[in-house]
Amino acid sequence: MAQDKVFPMTREGKDKLEQELEYLKTVKRKEVVERIKIARSFGDLSENSEYDSAKEEQAFVEGRVTTLENMIRNAKIIEGEADTSIVALGRTVAFTELPNGDKETYTIVGSAEADPFEGKISNDSPIAKSLMGRKVGDQVTVQTPGGEMLVKIVEIS
Repeated sequence: MAQDKVFPMTREGKDKLEQELEYLKTVKRKEVVERIKIARSFGDLSENSEYDSAKEEQAFVEGRVTTLENMIRNAKIIEGEADTSIVALGRTVAFTELPNGDKETYTIVGSAEADPFEGKISNDSPIAKSLMGRKVGDQVTVQTPGGEMLVKIVEIS
């Protein structure tokens, strides 16, 4: 049997996934079942868009439940270590784009909890892959979909 994928994440990230899973199982499933029941009462299911929509939502919810259960079961909690001398999973890194770009700050997390809008980037992203293992002061070339960019690491916490 194939080895399950490990999902590195912070304790907060795992808690957030567990909360979403609980919501889907206790609230959302019941809502969807109720929608299906109401749609069935409309009669002919072959031309019932409300029924089709509810069944699609049910499939999405069940798929998400399965995904979350797998991620939680295979979660590897990233312990915050005191050593902030190198960029690693669970660390926050600030860098500037050279020659004179603005300072950007991101926390490197597992793909399960990545949210660029909250400043959390996946360890699988091009930026994180380029920065991992580097130190403050290092200049790093980052491959991005828009081309290469040169950055300088200014802080790791």
